[in-house]
Amino acid sequence: MTPSPNFSDRRGGATPSLIVIHYTAMESCAAARARLCDPVAEVSAHWLISRHGDAEALVDEDKRAWHAGAGAWAGITDVNSHSIGIELDNRGNEPFPEPQMAALETLLEGIMARWQIPAHRVIGHSDMAPDRKSDPGPRFDWQRLARQGLSVWPELTGADPAPDFLSSACRFGYPALGEDLVLRAFRWRFRPAASGPVTSADAAMAAALALRFGVDAPAAQA
Repeated sequence: MTPSPNFSDRRGGATPSLIVIHYTAMESCAAARARLCDPVAEVSAHWLISRHGDAEALVDEDKRAWHAGAGAWAGITDVNSHSIGIELDNRGNEPFPEPQMAALETLLEGIMARWQIPAHRVIGHSDMAPDRKSDPGPRFDWQRLARQGLSVWPELTGADPAPDFLSSACRFGYPALGEDLVLRAFRWRFRPAASGPVTSADAAMAAALALRFGVDAPAAQA
């Protein structure tokens, strides 16, 4: 038995095809665990990883944990039914410790193998809900995961002028919201030091991701 009662069956016979990474935004791992296991709170995740690198299963992976809420990715609107949620013990304004990142990498490798989830389907909570979520935030090292094949990073060729940023970002998977919202989430993940209006660099990175991993692109390879 896993400790959280907050789960249900995946709808429509869905199996996990996404992994969503969160931070807890709470003062301690114990406090986060208590909330994720509180039936009154009606929230949960499949996994919780402490700052010290302890990974605890809270909901069986074949069940629907209640971690994602409203949002969408690559046309999927019931993200909970199609995803596995991982919570990282982090207040949201601090770096992610090395033991925690190492544990996450080990966990991701196992989940991706068990469910045949490709690297471009590992996303942040803010990616699928740019209008209301910021986790795992600009301090999370997505490029580190990409170097190990556990996420993706844009490969720029500089060969062609970049098309429209928003259309490319949406083709990669972002929900069709306003440009400012999508740009903010995109930069948290790929350009955390950037600010101001959309630039050609943003557009080029989004175009590179859309070309390789777009929802209507041929057989994406990580």
